[in-house]
Amino acid sequence: MIYRHTIFSTPGLTWLLSFPARFFLWLSGWRIRGEVPELDRYIMIAAPHTSNWDFALMLGAVFTLRLDLRWMGKNSLFPGPVGWLMKWLGGIPINRSEASNVVGDMVAVFNQSKSLILLSTPEGTRSQVSKWRTGFYHIATGASVPILPIYIHSPEKIIGFESLYTPSGDMERDMNDIKQIYEGKKGVRPEFS
Repeated sequence: MIYRHTIFSTPGLTWLLSFPARFFLWLSGWRIRGEVPELDRYIMIAAPHTSNWDFALMLGAVFTLRLDLRWMGKNSLFPGPVGWLMKWLGGIPINRSEASNVVGDMVAVFNQSKSLILLSTPEGTRSQVSKWRTGFYHIATGASVPILPIYIHSPEKIIGFESLYTPSGDMERDMNDIKQIYEGKKGVRPEFS
C-alpha cells in the first residue's frame, strides 16, 4: 500500500503543539465554535480554502483540540527535508499527475485502521472553484465513515465544527446538503470564497 509509511500515531505531537496553537489562535483573535465528535474514524472536510492561512488556522484548531489526524496534499508540498516535516505533521502526499487509485487506497487504509481522522479540502486548491472534488465523498461511502464539515469564517474569526454528516449514497443530494453548510462562509481571502 502506497500510504503505509505516512500513517503513524502522533499523540505526543498533538499534545506538544496544542499549547503554541492555542496561543496563536488566542493572540490572533480566532475562536473555535462547535464540538468534535468522540469517534475514532471519520473524514473531516475543510472549506473555504482560499489561502495557506486557511489551512494553517484549521491545523491550529486541530492541534488546539489535540486531534490526531492525517491530511492529503499534493506531492509538491513534500520536497526534501520539508517533506519529512509535512509527513510528521500528518501529511499524505498525493501525486495528481499520475493516474492512481487514491480513493481505493484511502478506503483500504480506513478499513485497516481502528482509528483514523482524515482531513480533506474538497475545493482542492486555494483559488476560487466552481466544482468541488468528490474524492472525500467516495472515501467516506467506501469506508462507511461519516463526514465532519469544518469551516473558516474570516469576518468573525471563527473556525467552526459542524455536526457529523452521514452520506446517504445519493451523491448529488448529499453534496448539495454539504455545500449548504458552507454557504456565506468567507476564508482569509474572501474574494476566493
